[in-house]
Amino acid sequence: MVRKTVGYVELEWTCEHCGTGNPGPRKFCNNCGAPQPHDVEFHQAEEEVLLTDAAEIEKAKAGPDVHCPYCRARNAGGASFCGACGGDLKDAEARASGQVLGAHRSGKALEVACPSCGTLNLASMQECAGCGDSLEQPSPPPTDKPTDRTTRSLPIALIAGIAIGCLLLIVGLVILLSRTEEQSAVVQDVSWSRSIPIEMLTEVEEDAWADEVPANAEILSCTVEYRTTLSEPAANAVEICGTPYTVDTGSGYGEVVQDCVYEVYDDFCTYTALDWVTFDTVTVTGNDLDPYWPSYSLGENQRAGEGEQDLIVVFRADGDTLQYQAGDETEFARFVLGSRWLLEVNTFGTVVSATAE
Repeated sequence: MVRKTVGYVELEWTCEHCGTGNPGPRKFCNNCGAPQPHDVEFHQAEEEVLLTDAAEIEKAKAGPDVHCPYCRARNAGGASFCGACGGDLKDAEARASGQVLGAHRSGKALEVACPSCGTLNLASMQECAGCGDSLEQPSPPPTDKPTDRTTRSLPIALIAGIAIGCLLLIVGLVILLSRTEEQSAVVQDVSWSRSIPIEMLTEVEEDAWADEVPANAEILSCTVEYRTTLSEPAANAVEICGTPYTVDTGSGYGEVVQDCVYEVYDDFCTYTALDWVTFDTVTVTGNDLDPYWPSYSLGENQRAGEGEQDLIVVFRADGDTLQYQAGDETEFARFVLGSRWLLEVNTFGTVVSATAE
């Protein structure tokens, strides 16, 4: 994901003495003259206007302000000596930066009418610019209406309960599958089947991305379709950016950024090409311990595919019938009718292993 800069804005800080909102870069309160506190917290202005002045933009790009290690005065990022005492700023402490303050406020700031004199003030102001009275709205009286905390917490509790239940179910299944018991059994029957697919080289129709179409294929048609999303710009990609948001640069300015990804679109094609396709299967079966592969004949542009086999042993154990799939022909040959075996059987009645007694 790429973070793109939209621009820079002035942040604000609130004077801890008189409650006045001040532009972020100002070091002293516009109303009472109090200095910006060392631990100042910048916040978004009600209306964030992107800076256009080149000098201000350079200040915003300079990085977080630093505090002089001698007099604690605040200096712009990149300064070598303190503007207040002249001290060396090599070991100065940089102000915290990088905090996401919220979505970029590009709309016009809301205004609040003073309840005392009616003067319109910015919503961020705590005291009226006209009469100085407080702009804080009285809190509504408490009501007996029950809170919906319990109602809201129910879905979370329900989801947590379902998740725990699913986890316990999975653990239980694993335990059940791993639990086995030994049973003595006798070989009652054996059976086997062996199959070989017969394939023919023929023309088939397939779909694939243009760069994955075989070289000898004939393309019938292509359409442009979404293929993947990348975190970096690429050819044939469409940039998709999220809602702009403001990040504190630590200097009284905010950087307005967007997180962007890149959706790649490409040609998805239908084509025809020669490929091997199964058109027949030859199979033989038996009920002895001597399995063999079926015979076959091939015509022009034909070949034999990979063979498959089932080697089944049927056991009788305590009145129950159990089946076992032998791993290969050598193992299968050991299961002589009437021979006795010690079986490991899991909870679902599947024979896990067989050992001759």
